[in-house]
Amino acid sequence: MKEELIEPSLKYKYAFATDKEPLGAIIGHEVDIILNVERLYPPLLRRLAYPEIPRAREALEVHIEELMDLGVLRKVGLNELEEVTTTIIITWNNGKSRMVEDFRALNNYTIPERYPIPRIHETLTQLSQAKLIKSMDSLKGFQQHFLTDNAKKLLRIIVHWGIYEYLRMPFGIKDAPFHYQRMLNTIFPEEVSEAWLIIYIYDIIVCSEIWESQLTKLERVLHKIVQVNMKITLKKCHFEYSKLKALGHVVSGLSLGIDKNKVAAVLLKLMTQTKKEMQSFLGFAGYYRQHIKDFARIAKFLYKICDQQTAYEMTEERVKAYEELNNVLTNAPFILMTYWKLPLKLYIDACGEGLGSALNQKQIINDKPVEGPICFISRQIHPTEAIYGVSQMDCLFLVWALKKLHYYLDGTLFDAITDCNAVKCLLSMKTPNRNMLRWQIAIQEYGGNMTLAHKSGNIHKNADGLSKWALANTP
Repeated sequence: MKEELIEPSLKYKYAFATDKEPLGAIIGHEVDIILNVERLYPPLLRRLAYPEIPRAREALEVHIEELMDLGVLRKVGLNELEEVTTTIIITWNNGKSRMVEDFRALNNYTIPERYPIPRIHETLTQLSQAKLIKSMDSLKGFQQHFLTDNAKKLLRIIVHWGIYEYLRMPFGIKDAPFHYQRMLNTIFPEEVSEAWLIIYIYDIIVCSEIWESQLTKLERVLHKIVQVNMKITLKKCHFEYSKLKALGHVVSGLSLGIDKNKVAAVLLKLMTQTKKEMQSFLGFAGYYRQHIKDFARIAKFLYKICDQQTAYEMTEERVKAYEELNNVLTNAPFILMTYWKLPLKLYIDACGEGLGSALNQKQIINDKPVEGPICFISRQIHPTEAIYGVSQMDCLFLVWALKKLHYYLDGTLFDAITDCNAVKCLLSMKTPNRNMLRWQIAIQEYGGNMTLAHKSGNIHKNADGLSKWALANTP
């Protein structure tokens, strides 16, 4: 840790969890749970304890004792008038046990919290051009959150030797992330509105362009953490970095990459054996699809496996697609973080297999101008679109790409580059057919900021070849 960081860390030492105070107790932000039924305690919420083998019962006793010592649980009498109980199960991973509560019935009866959770990609783009990034993680965040008396009665768990009541928010409640996001946004309203503090549930990220302001911002955050009696874990704090791992990515102010550790954990597994496993794999790969050129083309054979009418069978073409998707996940290039003051370039290309596009930007990296991708998008062609001619297909895709990338393109100068010269005539077409008229109207929203350009097919390589592009010496 740099010397400049020692002083604020010591000044606000009570912000960090210790052996004596391992868990915070956040003041003034109690969580309530409201049911959507007239009968406050429906019989479906009353459950018997799961049967446990002796090994699991011993582990369960240890977990409950730890939570009672932390002030998360308390024991309640068996003869209390109002009892809502849920069961406990124990899961094992690498020889270690974990206590898991079955709150599914309660979650079904709970009125959902509507507080917005930030979109992950939009959250990461807020770090654009930041030269210094610090991250903090609230220790067992949900369990630092107190409950109202009403919520405590609903969060009771049953084991063979008694009933316990949660005093703080447990894991497994469907609205817990929304309540926690609301609480942190309430604690740091000015910092969030100034756009240098980023909060994603219990991840807290501070970013700035100069070291002096970074120290001031860090002190402001630590001061409020101490004020509300929150605790953060020191081993998960990163105070000296120009890049860090966050939300499954390696992120800096200039570039965004895939966290290879996350990918390796999935790719080390054997090939999927069931539809459910394939759906999980495609969901994981889809999370990183903005890094993957032609994702829709590669994955289309795998998506067919998930069709309810299709039997699970790994044919030769599906195995090839699975291996190709694994390969591109492992070797996916870094993409540029958007610099909002510079214009963009949208390369589009449509073919019989699907629609593909790359959104590019030219930036100065290591004192040299470099053009690289900000994201890739792609999709398959619908059966009703397969009858379109080349001109219609390219016009269709231009409109789809504009809508898909509206977050980047709205209010930004950009060039839309295609290898179909007919697209340039779309805006000036005097007698368009029904489809062309609809697309013409959709494009007019971007007319003042967009320049349509034609690039002949033999030199229009960006939309097809950017998967091999990589940022040299990317920070």
